[in-house]
Amino acid sequence: MIVTVPDNFSCGEINLGFTHTFLPTVFVIVFIFGTVFNVWGLRSVYKGWKKMGNINVFVLNLGIADLLYVFTLPFLVAYYAQQSTWTFGPTFCKVTRFCFNLNLYGSIGFLTCISIYRYLGIVHPMKVMGKISTRHSIVISATVWLLVLIQILPDMFFEKNSTNSSLSCYDTTDDRLIERYLSYSLGWTITGFAVPLLIIVACYGHVVVVLATNANVNTLLKQRCLKLVIILTMLFAICFIPYHVFRYLNLQSRILKLQGICHANFRKVYVAHQIGRGLACLNSAMNPVMYLVGNDDFLMRLHHFNKQARMSLACFTAVIYRKPSETDVS
Repeated sequence: MIVTVPDNFSCGEINLGFTHTFLPTVFVIVFIFGTVFNVWGLRSVYKGWKKMGNINVFVLNLGIADLLYVFTLPFLVAYYAQQSTWTFGPTFCKVTRFCFNLNLYGSIGFLTCISIYRYLGIVHPMKVMGKISTRHSIVISATVWLLVLIQILPDMFFEKNSTNSSLSCYDTTDDRLIERYLSYSLGWTITGFAVPLLIIVACYGHVVVVLATNANVNTLLKQRCLKLVIILTMLFAICFIPYHVFRYLNLQSRILKLQGICHANFRKVYVAHQIGRGLACLNSAMNPVMYLVGNDDFLMRLHHFNKQARMSLACFTAVIYRKPSETDVS
């Protein structure tokens, strides 16, 4: 039950101890694996640049977006490890928060592009055959970056420091601007997250129907599409949905507390929001999986390797279990 409390009542202190332990741990893990996986992925894209398919242009941009954010993580680790003490200046604070948003919504944008391309290639192959080039993919990628920048640039104008201390570095904003930030955040969530999610669901929903009703579709193509659906489902379920849901709830709880309204669950909402932030950060380490399922060259080599492995295993099994010949008996 929500109750109104007197002015001299402290409306539930947030669990900063959890934040100072959980987030640095996650950031260190993502920094290590995100750096290794994305550098490896970009290296493989570079080596196969002349053979790059259209989708690999989006995969390349995913890697760039990941590395831009991953390289800011050591500063955030220092911030939370020092009990939320930011020593790198207010401008760089905004830059680190900007890189997070750039990575998050850039990733969603490029994953949406990959989904649309796969949809067109499977559902309308004849209509798009020879009509989509690498140049088109580059132009679309530039458009995605532009749209993401338009969405996240206003965040740079919200204060990231507390009125009481210049050593803070909020991921949202100070309490004075929280109501305006909530309105901005809702619009941002709709355009940067909800709309792409609906597009992806529509694309892969139609793709699944086509694959299920068409017996002539290549087996490798079916496997690739199934992997893409699974990976995208995991990314959205683990990284994106919890972050957006709990960001909204946390902002709403902060507004209610400023109005003198308390609820026992506000502390849980704060902790859930921090977990959501950590999960959203994981997308930088999970995105490199797209190098595998988005790289046609790699998939063909993997398919060939699996085929050779099965043939070798079959031959080995035949040798072990073959019937003894008369020569063997004598």
